[in-house]
Amino acid sequence: MILALLSDLHANLEALHACLRHATERRAERFAFLGDLVGYGADPAAVIDLVAEHAARGAVVVQGNHDAAVANGMGGLNDAAAESLEWTRKVLSPAHRAFLASLPLIVRHDDICFVHATADAPERWAYMETNGAARQSIEAAATTYTFGGHVHQQVLYFHTLTGKVAPFHPVAASPVPMPSHRRWHAIVGSVGQPRDGNPAAAYALFNPAAEEMTFFRVAYDHIATAAKIRRAGLPELLARRIEDGV
Repeated sequence: MILALLSDLHANLEALHACLRHATERRAERFAFLGDLVGYGADPAAVIDLVAEHAARGAVVVQGNHDAAVANGMGGLNDAAAESLEWTRKVLSPAHRAFLASLPLIVRHDDICFVHATADAPERWAYMETNGAARQSIEAAATTYTFGGHVHQQVLYFHTLTGKVAPFHPVAASPVPMPSHRRWHAIVGSVGQPRDGNPAAAYALFNPAAEEMTFFRVAYDHIATAAKIRRAGLPELLARRIEDGV
């Protein structure tokens, strides 16, 4: 049963619809949302509603740092993020905020670990930027496969034959074998705010039967999304990031 992995939605409804449609066309039957449903974008309520519908049908949903910040008032974010989260708190209903607060930091199921940041300390929201950090997460997960987001890039870390951990940078739409005799941590990219110079939304599909993952980039009307951000009065930087993918 093909599993769609979507992270860092960031209140971008157009990108989320595009990725869900793309995944459904490729026979995805299970869905996992790996945190940061909100923040930065102009449609937090609509995105939460759509994710909650999937959760009611059995989708895995974990909490990201932006979700925690809205639900619990966490600080430590940059000015643009803090301003967008303050705006988000005001436009969300108590039920929306309660949904974000209810999300778990980590879920393990069927030899898969789902987490927003790292499995060794999910509450710290550490960025996985080194092989050592990836190894710590893989070992703490204690599963064959770990899926996460947070860094807004698409990277696949794996145990080498010598027991070390190395990164692999996937090519969009090219299946990557992920044999179960090794252990893996896939960072699936950002649906709502890619930062690699390509504005197309990013997500991934995992086929457990074939033991392979395919990373995708999906074009959507990002100009319309940027316009929504401006109309909402959110920081101009956030609109430009959507337009430029940086």
